[in-house]
Amino acid sequence: MKACEQKQSVLVWDFPVRVFHWLLLISFSGAWLTSESEAQQMIHYAFGYSSCALVVFRIVWGVVGTRYARFGQFIKGPREILTHLKALLKGKLHQGLGHNPLGALAMVALMGLVLLIGLTGYGNVKEFLGDLMGEAHEFIANVTLAVVAIHVAAAFIMSLVQKENLVRSMFTGRKHGLPEEAIRFPQYLIGLFLILAWGYFFYLVVSSAIPELTQ
Repeated sequence: MKACEQKQSVLVWDFPVRVFHWLLLISFSGAWLTSESEAQQMIHYAFGYSSCALVVFRIVWGVVGTRYARFGQFIKGPREILTHLKALLKGKLHQGLGHNPLGALAMVALMGLVLLIGLTGYGNVKEFLGDLMGEAHEFIANVTLAVVAIHVAAAFIMSLVQKENLVRSMFTGRKHGLPEEAIRFPQYLIGLFLILAWGYFFYLVVSSAIPELTQ
């Protein structure tokens, strides 16, 4: 085998994708942990709305981002998902460095659920439809927590099956692949901008600078 054909550590996940992933985890966890405290209500709002803002960014980045960040690269239809599931049950692993079809489905589901949590949370703040929005908000949050737990468990299981630490790859951005499969630019400036924008938006919400969202 030629050296150029040998697998090595290559850059797959750009910096904005990694920042989005971990900031969303922080935001969702923070919103969950502060959900029952009246004293931390503004912090709860800030984490919740920040989660939604992150998802909006990810939708945009899924269109204009780097190779493996784009939805067109990893979102598959029902037939492809079913084929992947059957192959997985037979012990055949997904070929490719991006999200596998099931992982992509979980990711899209989580993004949709986070937006629904934000929408119902906003409706609850505005007392729209009485207690219905509050009940829906709590129910969807619980469903999302279950999906997150499944997603995390799947990441650890697939790390063992594929003999590659998928959690670490979301920190480093690197996986084992061929040199020509790597992305060229990590997009550090956009990732840094995302961190600063998230922090600034969080501050605006928690300081009541956007009363339309919290009153």
